[in-house]
Amino acid sequence: MGKSWEDLSDEQLISGMRDESFNESDIMDFLMNKYKNLVRKKAVSMFILGADRDDLIQEGMIGLFKAIRDYDFGRDAGFATFAELCISRQMYSAIKASNRKKHAPLNSYISLYSQNSDSNSEGEVALEDVLESDAGSTPEQRVIDKEDLEALEKEIDNSLSSFERQVLDLYITGMSIKDISGVLGRDEKSTDNAMQRIKNKLRKYLKGNA
Repeated sequence: MGKSWEDLSDEQLISGMRDESFNESDIMDFLMNKYKNLVRKKAVSMFILGADRDDLIQEGMIGLFKAIRDYDFGRDAGFATFAELCISRQMYSAIKASNRKKHAPLNSYISLYSQNSDSNSEGEVALEDVLESDAGSTPEQRVIDKEDLEALEKEIDNSLSSFERQVLDLYITGMSIKDISGVLGRDEKSTDNAMQRIKNKLRKYLKGNA
């Protein structure tokens, strides 16, 4: 029977599980195994936010379980999209609750220069391009030293709102504005506006301290 499941869509499997056409435990195990690599991939991208990767994988599997359990055929997008959102949301909620991050991405020395998946889309500029100095410095010269990072972290604490800090954290992991809005439960417009405010504030700060 396991072979035949591979020929069915996720939605068909979940429907069969709910109307008891298929064994619930078997389908749950099949879908959990099918999406475990997605969970691992998400754990890698979220790792820079300061959480333990094994813990993130565990949280991601919990998010996947919830996605299978709660998927709404009439309300939600395709199951794969819904599952990715639930996994990301579960991981990020766990990171916030752990209190183990204090802008850990900034301490990685790569945060402000990480390429976001939106950066090549029309109208979107990568954060490192926005913050690049007018002097045309090389990537090596643009690396911020530890003292400057500490000052920048303090500026972020003082100038960014809680929502803006959440957007920045997720942006650094490579998430698109659309994905960030889904994880935070906000519309894309307000999330994009927050990203623009972040860029403007950080650019103003760095130019003032150049």
